[in-house]
Amino acid sequence: MKRSGNPGAEATNSSVAGPDCCGGLGNIDFRQADFCVMTRLLGYVDPLDPSFVAAVVTITFNPLYWNVVARWEHKTRKLSRAFGSPYLACYSLSVTILLLNFLRSHCFMQAMLSQPRMESLDTPAAYSLGLTLLGLGVVLVLSSFFALGFTGTFLGDYFGILKEARVTVFPFNILDNPMYWGSTANYLGWAIIPAPAGAVGSEARQPHGPAPDGAGGPHLHSGPPIRRALHR
Repeated sequence: MKRSGNPGAEATNSSVAGPDCCGGLGNIDFRQADFCVMTRLLGYVDPLDPSFVAAVVTITFNPLYWNVVARWEHKTRKLSRAFGSPYLACYSLSVTILLLNFLRSHCFMQAMLSQPRMESLDTPAAYSLGLTLLGLGVVLVLSSFFALGFTGTFLGDYFGILKEARVTVFPFNILDNPMYWGSTANYLGWAIIPAPAGAVGSEARQPHGPAPDGAGGPHLHSGPPIRRALHR
């Protein structure tokens, strides 16, 4: 048999014909994947429950609403002209954001109360972890609010209300977007305490928007799951 005069051609053809990195996704047999953990977790969540659906809708809608309205105001200035002042327009938007946050927190709480509870979360360790996350979230949200001020928190920059200098005090000197992280910690901590359904809902939050959840977030004294956890 006649061999090719270019020995590198065979190596090149061999490498091209062979599978790519990790053998390619086509060589993965998903039937051998172990989904028992995810299946067990989803077994504690009823996605068709009206309370769960309402919580997901409000969690998704709220940041979408204030981002759309704020960007529309930034382009048109129609709210500022309608209210006669950018400050009044900003305050009006903040009122609707707070009301929507109260509604979101209520739906979030009702969803957790209506969902099955995971037995592994009914432990002092889980309760302590949830309480720690809540405390951390409250500190981040409140300190961010005091650092930014009212208009700085509620999208004042979209109304032309700008601060004189960039905010660099705590907690902005230790991490970016501390209010978003604090808000996420609030809802995740509140979710760990009573039911895993809240953990699913907390991941649906959008990362864009003011997220002033310290004002409209859940309260430690308002839900029976904490009382049940304390007296188990």
